[in-house]
Amino acid sequence: MTRASAKAGGRRPVVDEPVIETHALTKRYGRGRPAVDGLGLVVPRGSVFGFLGPNGSGKTTTIRMLMGLIEPTSGVARVLGEPMPRAGQRVLPRVGALIEGPALYGFLSGRDNLVRLDSADPAADPRTRAARVGEALDRVGLANAAAKKARAYSLGMKQRLGLAAALLQPRELLVLDEPTNGLDPQGMREIRTLVRDLAAGGTTVFLSSHLLDEIEQVCTHVAVMSRGRLLTQGTVAGLASSVRGRLSVTTPDTAEAVRVLKEHGVNDLVVTDDRVTGELPAGELADLNAALVRADVRVRAFGAQRASLEDAFVALTGEGFDVAG
Repeated sequence: MTRASAKAGGRRPVVDEPVIETHALTKRYGRGRPAVDGLGLVVPRGSVFGFLGPNGSGKTTTIRMLMGLIEPTSGVARVLGEPMPRAGQRVLPRVGALIEGPALYGFLSGRDNLVRLDSADPAADPRTRAARVGEALDRVGLANAAAKKARAYSLGMKQRLGLAAALLQPRELLVLDEPTNGLDPQGMREIRTLVRDLAAGGTTVFLSSHLLDEIEQVCTHVAVMSRGRLLTQGTVAGLASSVRGRLSVTTPDTAEAVRVLKEHGVNDLVVTDDRVTGELPAGELADLNAALVRADVRVRAFGAQRASLEDAFVALTGEGFDVAG
């Protein structure tokens, strides 16, 4: 087993050890249905891991247990190879987090908020504080608003400032709970770019969201939660490929097209005006197109669309949730 170099006195991280791992992790409030029920999660090192589910599915409760903010009712959570919350003092200095929105001092400027937060970190070097604060503000696009009081910030600007706080020092793991909440489309694109850059630099990013499109664009791995339970986990590509895409044929000869497509193994056919759609078959699409032409089907358009993360979620649950935000 290969091992990464370690700082003096610190635990030696195992390269192929999961950054987050849980076994039967459960949180119950009162006698009702558990908020998190028997969660078994594995987050690979170096991944951008999307934690996906509708609001109320248990994502934030899980994150609060992982960060040691609340105790689990039962089960085990390990972060960076250490048990949580017992090893919180060793683990949390290696983790940056933005959970449930940032807690800010409204009477302080954005820059002074970061200075205050950095000053409270015993591991932070005061000699590099000003430079690190400036760099963090610049990375999240707040350099020009650094002197403005935080109470005058919009929701999106507050989200950016909270993310800047998580970036004040290099982290092995970055945990983000709905990081694009309140951001306009441009801000969302900027945060996605930042997440990709952090991952390219070796930081594992654990990204909780209820936005399928956001997860699909930026993440390498994904877990899907619903009503406190884990439905599936794996690579984004693997989850999407578990569901077949859709074939689309535009033609005035829809009846004949349906006949040919059925003969060539296309299922779940739907006719809408001059368009026939169906589940992608296993065979070569060029051969299917040729079969339509041989049958004198006038093909005006022929194409295929791969299955999306939304398609996979609907296949798993029979329902959808907020895709566009």
